[in-house]
Amino acid sequence: MLRRNIRLRREYLYRKSLEGKERLLYENKRKIKEALEEGKAIPTELVNEEAALRQEIDLEDEHTAVPKTHIDDEYANAAEKDPKILLTTSRDPSSRLTQFVKEMKIVFPNAQRMNRGGQVISEIIGTCRAHDFTDVILVHEHRGEPDGLIVCHLPFGPTAYFGLLNVVTRHDIKDKKSMGTMPEVYPHLILNNFTTKLGERTANILKHLFPVPKLDSRRIITFANQSDYISFRHHIYEKHGGPKAIDLKEIGPRFEMRLYQIKLGTVDQNEAQNEWVIRPYMNTAKKHNVLSTAHPIESSFETTKRLKPTIKRPSKAS
Repeated sequence: MLRRNIRLRREYLYRKSLEGKERLLYENKRKIKEALEEGKAIPTELVNEEAALRQEIDLEDEHTAVPKTHIDDEYANAAEKDPKILLTTSRDPSSRLTQFVKEMKIVFPNAQRMNRGGQVISEIIGTCRAHDFTDVILVHEHRGEPDGLIVCHLPFGPTAYFGLLNVVTRHDIKDKKSMGTMPEVYPHLILNNFTTKLGERTANILKHLFPVPKLDSRRIITFANQSDYISFRHHIYEKHGGPKAIDLKEIGPRFEMRLYQIKLGTVDQNEAQNEWVIRPYMNTAKKHNVLSTAHPIESSFETTKRLKPTIKRPSKAS
């Protein structure tokens, strides 16, 4: 198994090293194609390669014209099988963090929770690779409050690092009857306002944590981006009357996420290259959003907040 993982890793790095050559070849073919369409002369640096490149252009179709990248290879097998996720925490977790992870286990279908104990990250990643896990999620805390979420895709990455804010668990809500039980059916996903390249990359990482749901599923999970803060909400809906009479009910948990790093590798690889990382000057650029091109606007998700959802923050008196 160890030799197999080493071989697969070498093949992945080799494919990644060829990207520069493939990108240069793609640019040369694009220049020749534009010159032929506009009736201009072939660029002088491409005259000797014109015949071979035109032959390759004639053999291409819409699937082979644009070169694939290592980003395409990361989720190439995602449609073949459902995701299999391992959930764990930092060492010596508090009772609140343990309760939060138990709820997140139901949020993610096909997830398994593991007590961290004294295991190191490299051992966890190696075991998950051997048992065909697709993702590892680690949840961290600070003084008993969950404050970090790491999503590591296997076997080769990427790894996304999120900060957690305003975490409200189902355990915090006293009115259990109005909240109801949490179904385990595969949910529908709403990914709102991820319009930039980095936003699409983030949405791609999040959506592959969930399998394809059935059409009649009444469970909805929302990732709504506003000002680079991703709001996570969990709802179910019921049809009591006609098709327009829909009762939307929030069942928790709820929290906000903020992306601060994406790494091209697994969480145990300290030498892995950073695809994107937040910088100190980005915190002061309030009008610049990295996950969406538009200015913060009231999304369709924000209208659901006016419906007075069931989950509320516990009062200070309690």
